[in-house]
Amino acid sequence: MAMTTNLLATSKAVKLHDVRFFSSFLSRPNHFLACRLPQSITRRVQTSLCYRETSFKAVSPEPEPSSVSDGVGITRFLKGKTYLVTGATGFLAKVLIEKLLRASPDIGKIFILIKSKDQESANKRLYDEIISSDLFNHLKQMHGRSYEEFMKSKLIPIIGDIGEDNLGVGSEIAAKISGEIDVVISCAGRTTFDDRYDLALNVNALGPGRLLSFAKDCKKLKLFLHISTAYVTGKKEGTVLEAPLCVGKNITSDLNVEHELKLASEAVRKFHGSGEIKKLKELGIQRAQHYGWENTYTFTKAMGETLIQTMREDVPVVIIRPSIIESSYKEPFPGWIQGIRMTDPMILAYGKGQISGFWGDSQSFLDIIPVDMVVNATIAAMAKHGCRNSDLKVYNVTSSSHAHPLRAGEYMDLAYQHLCDFPLTVIDLERWKFHSSLDGFTSSVFDIIAKQERGTTNEGGEAEESHTTLSFKGKRILDYFVSLARTYEPYAFFQARFDDTNTRSLIQEMSMEEIEMFDFDVKSIDWEHYIVNVHLPGLKRESLKERSN
Repeated sequence: MAMTTNLLATSKAVKLHDVRFFSSFLSRPNHFLACRLPQSITRRVQTSLCYRETSFKAVSPEPEPSSVSDGVGITRFLKGKTYLVTGATGFLAKVLIEKLLRASPDIGKIFILIKSKDQESANKRLYDEIISSDLFNHLKQMHGRSYEEFMKSKLIPIIGDIGEDNLGVGSEIAAKISGEIDVVISCAGRTTFDDRYDLALNVNALGPGRLLSFAKDCKKLKLFLHISTAYVTGKKEGTVLEAPLCVGKNITSDLNVEHELKLASEAVRKFHGSGEIKKLKELGIQRAQHYGWENTYTFTKAMGETLIQTMREDVPVVIIRPSIIESSYKEPFPGWIQGIRMTDPMILAYGKGQISGFWGDSQSFLDIIPVDMVVNATIAAMAKHGCRNSDLKVYNVTSSSHAHPLRAGEYMDLAYQHLCDFPLTVIDLERWKFHSSLDGFTSSVFDIIAKQERGTTNEGGEAEESHTTLSFKGKRILDYFVSLARTYEPYAFFQARFDDTNTRSLIQEMSMEEIEMFDFDVKSIDWEHYIVNVHLPGLKRESLKERSN
């Protein structure tokens, strides 16, 4: 009941009238494959299933980076600035905070919105989840014995909640910090694809509006920066442009946000105490897919973006849309990751012999981007636009836009190579198989579980007929993988490519010194090295850490 009241009250506070949504973009030309050479560039793409000859047009030659020593002026901009960061204990925001402190030790303060019952527990969360994290080891070496003093002087925990009006911040504290903040960085979000609809709406859809309302009261505000997702448009093929979600252009009038809030609130009352969580999750997926989005996460993130566009008035806004964020490529050290993310559960299950493949297309685009490149692009965009103009700029920080994007089959071949050389368990690993149907994948997992449970096979290698039922535990494992396959199906067959014209233009404006310090050029990624020597070792370390906690 409390959630019902909060959702409806907030919808009035942020003036959601007539904000409506649509999932597909208008037809636009492909800007990132601009010119054709006399002969097309081809390469052989090896997957676990076959070789395919793939032809790409050559990308336009790009100008050299700016010869002006100052470039975008990143270092100059960062100096002395004070920030408000939401979602600061999450993966991306934590890496962003580390880079800000390491690249510019003379920045002002970073106010961190932390959900906590009192100041003591907020301070403890700050210490346990940020200050003591191994992510900050370079800073520990830089500052030595004064490390904790330095961190506590820069990182100021503010008790609050993005899901509450005025961020749940007391009026006295809000008045005090609003006079100091230069940049508001919106990193908070609920990232579960099949989240409860009511909670996802409250944080992903309404949260950015609450934060923007707070930002408007910041007297020194230079920029509002929002972290979204490249999949926010719901588009699954063609070219995804770096364009704001705008009512009447790429947002339809068929979907009314206030109606969705009311629907979720009524569902909370209706389902209370009778399978509430499951039914609210199902409702979110149903509403998302009804309007053309893949899942509750991307659907509610789209609502959040549109709220920003509707409410911002003359506030300068940058929206960063990263694709699948994975472990760091270089900074602060290679392979740092927090949590088991996106493709990672399948890789770990494959290495442990729990699955031998997945439902998907080997030729689908697997748009992975290392977290440190997302952070560097975010900081560069912040410096470029943090000059109090009234623009709204979108940056796709992605990897599929260049001539040779990573394919799912290539990724799994590299995973197979690594897991054969450095196995997770004593098994003879088979090459990854892509199943064209969910039934085929389900049958494959069933057979593996049955063999592991019974430990018997007939001479032909098939599970014996008497062993065609699974234990309760086995059924739960099967249900988990089938659910995972359904959840990731839109991405396992993903054929769209993300235009990154704005992102590439930003690189061209940077000086050589800035590129050295804040590199986010995806063309520099050696995918084989990154996957085999950086990401997968980092993933295994994180998996062991999670099991030990």
